[in-house]
Amino acid sequence: MTTIEVLNAVFCEVFDDEGILIKPEMTANDIDGWDSLSHVNLIVAVETRFRIRFNQKELLTFKNVGDLLRSIESKIS
Repeated sequence: MTTIEVLNAVFCEVFDDEGILIKPEMTANDIDGWDSLSHVNLIVAVETRFRIRFNQKELLTFKNVGDLLRSIESKIS
């Protein structure tokens, strides 16, 4: 599986919606139920699945799914 496919699976799990198909330009406004609490759950799930950790400064720079994806890829490569 590619990184974006694994990340998509995490989104589907966190938001309990198998129909989610993430794209780099997507933001919280594009996914039903993506609020502050689900954002925390998403970040924890991403960190667990990819076995990485984000620092607070990194988290504040994420503007869309693409930013999250690039950060994940830089940490796992």
